[in-house]
Amino acid sequence: MTPALRDSRFLRACRGEEVDATPVWLMRQAGRYMKEYRDVRARVAFKDLCKDPALAAEVTDTAARRIGADAAIVFSDILLILEPMGAALEYEGAGGPRIETRVASPEDVGRLRAADPEALSFVYDAVRQSRAALPPDVPLIGFSGAPFTLASYLIEGRSAREAEKTRIFMRTEPAAWNALLGRLVDGLIPYLTRQAAAGAQALQIFDTWVGALGPSDYRASVLPHMQRLVAALPAGVPVIVFGTGTAGILELLKETGAGVVGVDSRIGLGAARARLGATPVQGNLDSTVLFAGREVIRKAAAEVLDATRGRPGHVFNLGHGVLPGTPVDNVIALVDAVHELSSRR
Repeated sequence: MTPALRDSRFLRACRGEEVDATPVWLMRQAGRYMKEYRDVRARVAFKDLCKDPALAAEVTDTAARRIGADAAIVFSDILLILEPMGAALEYEGAGGPRIETRVASPEDVGRLRAADPEALSFVYDAVRQSRAALPPDVPLIGFSGAPFTLASYLIEGRSAREAEKTRIFMRTEPAAWNALLGRLVDGLIPYLTRQAAAGAQALQIFDTWVGALGPSDYRASVLPHMQRLVAALPAGVPVIVFGTGTAGILELLKETGAGVVGVDSRIGLGAARARLGATPVQGNLDSTVLFAGREVIRKAAAEVLDATRGRPGHVFNLGHGVLPGTPVDNVIALVDAVHELSSRR
């Protein structure tokens, strides 16, 4: 890693070190709110974009430069790892991604193939090309879904915030549940490791639906798998774990071993930091604030910063992704406001 990357605001904050200004990047910063992204999507389907390293690198780099972010995240999708395992994955149409080959029994778990990391070489190529395109002092984040959320998609067949079928399977088929998460972790370890080897300076694990679980269920049925995953990832590469609705399990997210805990907007950042101790945090502006006026955005950004001011180890982000229709100029204004308000020069 070059000195410019090692000493970047983002990586220093991930290590809990002092910075000259709070680093900021945004989940879904390359997305439908941005005209450049929509222009690319007008020519190519979503899955095809994910599998075209040159186009994926283009939208990754364009977004980071356009908004002035302190880090970029490679353009990809958490569900792509499920295809080489045998899942029939479709993205087009209403209702979000769908998996037609649902897991509904122990036998279905047994039929899943081991995820061949070579089948995802287009992701590693996108990481390499993104790293080459980005400014030399802007770190690149690789990512994956978390075992629970990936299992939820396999069991539910689609997005399911309450994850009811998933929780029923977890309770009624505990052996198959552990086998399923074990198989997912077996695939995620080389997948994330190869992203780091290809040029990602940090890794984020998205656990979108884990907020459906209470602390006891998470500790018993998910935490051991997350700990095995995080422990196996390359030393020196910061790992961020993020989920929505996780106020009830924040301390357990810390127990995964991740170096940074992402926080959504349902809990105050000050309260989250009090519970997490010295662990660096990422978050947590409500995404809808970006539809308001500039003064509202500035005030909301200041409130997030004030909740952690004086303590190192904060990466500014949203509580979730940038929403479609968000004015790009407002996103740029947010990034500028965070840098100005937090400047320690």
